[in-house]
Amino acid sequence: MPICLSTAAATVVVAVQAFTLGWTHSIEKVRWEEDWRVEAGQLVLDAVRVRGHGAGMEPPADAVLRDGVWQWHPRGVHAELRLTRSEHTADYDWCEPGRGCRPMAAVLPSDGGITLVRPCGAEPVDGR
Repeated sequence: MPICLSTAAATVVVAVQAFTLGWTHSIEKVRWEEDWRVEAGQLVLDAVRVRGHGAGMEPPADAVLRDGVWQWHPRGVHAELRLTRSEHTADYDWCEPGRGCRPMAAVLPSDGGITLVRPCGAEPVDGR
């Protein structure tokens, strides 16, 4: 099942079953990455990597520090992700297996509001 990225203005379909979201924390300036995959029409969070720590970024007790990167496996399940994209902070990076990373704006430009990420065909929570 492909992934749909949607703003209030547009929707883009990305033919992947797994992806990584990356960003730099706006205050602490540390890199954060989350590995996601589609399973049974839901988004499953498989792994988190944080290159440091700071306010609001404390790793959980089961996190492992490897080469300066905190890593853990939360296994969260979500119908959709709601990403706030602002002109005041750097955009998310959208990473695909075998293709690497690119700014999310190269996949779907921000409209200054919320970008929904969900499996295509799944009913969006907010009606988009």
